[in-house]
This record gives sequence, structure tokens and C-alpha cells, in this order.
Amino acid sequence: MLETNHWVQIFFERASDATFIFADGQLLAKNAVARQLIAELQVDPAYLEQLVTTAVDQHESSLDNCTDCTILAQMPNHIIPLTLISAGGERFAYSLTYQILDPKSRVFAIELKSQLSSTRADQLAHHRQLTRYVSRAHEEERKKIAQDLHDSIAQGLYSARIGIRRIKDSTANPKLVTNLADLVETQLDDTLSEVKGLALDVRPAVLDSFGLVAAIKALTKRLEENSGVEFNVLARLGDLTLNEDVKSVLYRITQESISNALRHAHPFEITVILIAHDQFISLEVTDDGDGFELNQPGEYNGHSMGLMNMNDRVKALNGSFEITSAKGAGTTVTVHFPLPARHRVDAIKEAN
Repeated sequence: MLETNHWVQIFFERASDATFIFADGQLLAKNAVARQLIAELQVDPAYLEQLVTTAVDQHESSLDNCTDCTILAQMPNHIIPLTLISAGGERFAYSLTYQILDPKSRVFAIELKSQLSSTRADQLAHHRQLTRYVSRAHEEERKKIAQDLHDSIAQGLYSARIGIRRIKDSTANPKLVTNLADLVETQLDDTLSEVKGLALDVRPAVLDSFGLVAAIKALTKRLEENSGVEFNVLARLGDLTLNEDVKSVLYRITQESISNALRHAHPFEITVILIAHDQFISLEVTDDGDGFELNQPGEYNGHSMGLMNMNDRVKALNGSFEITSAKGAGTTVTVHFPLPARHRVDAIKEAN
């Protein structure tokens, strides 16, 4: 038991948040971080005790005035926002959390948590989640490429190899050699087209050479020829130069939105609208297909797991992402990215 108390004391002393323990208005214990706050930010423990005492009194008063307070009475802790000011006038945001340990003796613990560290922890957690999403998306893309290589490219090359072997065995028959050579040439042409299509899916050269609008138009033209679905592209970017990351994400979202619509929604028409406004750039991809219910997670995931990955990539670049859909009413994917201040100034000048 003594050894256990020893370890508990070490844990209390090394806790990352400032911790105070009071009993009937008296400070019983404080850990290292709490002592540091008292020294550096002149934190007054009596002030903290008074804040909590007032909150506890209000809590008990709320219990006295309600008829069914089971949930309220069982609340283990409460949070009070608190701003601490250094000797130099610098302000620090903290959250004060208290927990009642013994109501009869009015024993309670107080923790002060820096909002800066909480925000940093949230950012790290989001970054880890985003990394998992992106890694998963990359892995799915690798699987797709590997499957395409096996099903299309490898099979096409294997067929061409068989044709060449037959040519070698048929050199005595010029007509047969000619026919086989034509078949091999056709097979290689088809395989080359598959390779080009695969390369376009991975990273279209037109995106780097001619920009986002040209890449989207090339994508929709190719898909219109292959699918028979009508595509409309409305783009007004002017002379706006986009960040490479934003440009790539906008193209991928367009590609993924169209792909989802073609695979699942049976649309007749898909419209892509890309507009630069005064303070932001917007992308809308709308189809007139089957649509789906957003409040049914299974159905949403089945249609749009790739878009969920895109959602996190958009947020990582300070953008906003939204999907609207309903059964029989089609689907619209909307993305907004804020424009840098210099583009806003240029837009205002042009408007004047």
C-alpha cells in the first residue's frame, strides 16, 4: 500500500496539467506544473477555489430546483474558461476543470489545461487521422493500378507475344504472317491505349502543361466518349494561378465525383462548374443520377469512400467540402478554397 501511494504521488507530481486539491477551502496539494503557474503567472489558488465554490453552489442549487436531476447529479466534472495574464501583460487561455471528490467535506480537485496544448493535441490527432485516410487512398489506388496492369496491360502483351511466336512458326506462309502481324499490331495499339488511359488516371500531363481547366475538359471529353453521358464544363478562373496542392485536389475531386456518378448513379448528364470569386474559388460537380440518402452511412460509404478521403485533404488545405444528395434527385459535390489576399486585392481593383 505504501509503495502504491508512492507511485500515485509520482504520477500526481509529473502530471502535464496544473493540479490543485482543496478541502473545505484550504489548499492541500499542488503539483509541479501548478507551482510553476503560481510562480510565472501569479495564479492565486484562493481565486481558483472561489471560482469552483461558486460553481458548486450553483450546481447544488440547480439540483434543488429540478424534479429529475439524476444525470445532472452524476456529472463528474465541469469546465470553466479562464484567462491568465503574465507580468508582461501576455494573455494565456486555459480551461479550468474541477471534480468533486467528497461533497460532504467539500473536497475537490482542480486542473488547469492550456488551450494551446489542447489545440496542438487536436491538430496532431487530426493529422494522424488524415495520414491514415491518405495512406488508405494511396493503397487503394495502388491496388487499382496493379489490377489494371494485370487485367489489361499484361494480358495484351501476353497475347502479342503469342502472336509473334506464331509468326516465327509460320514464316513459310507469307499470307498467314501478314495476318498475324496485323493482329499483333492491333493488339499492341490497344495495349498502348490502355497504358495512356492508365497514365491519365494516375496523373494527366495536361494538368501540369496547360492547367486545371484544360485537364478537366480533357477528362470529361474522354469520359463522354466512353460512357455516352453528356458533360458540361463551365470554368471562369481568369488569370488566377492556383497552388499546386489545391489544383491537384480540385482535379481529384472532379475525377472522383464523376467516377462515383458513373459507377453508381446512372446519370444522363454531369455538370462541372469551376468559378473564381472575389475571396474564394468554388467547384461544383452535379449529376442528375439516382442520388442516395446521406443519413444512411452504409449507403454513403458505398458511394463515396473516396470522397471521404478527399474531404480530409480539402480541410487540410483550409477548404470546405459538402455533399448534397437525395434519392432520385442526383448528387452535388461542392468545394470552396479561400484565395490568397493578393488575389482578393486584384479582384477588387478589376471590379472598380
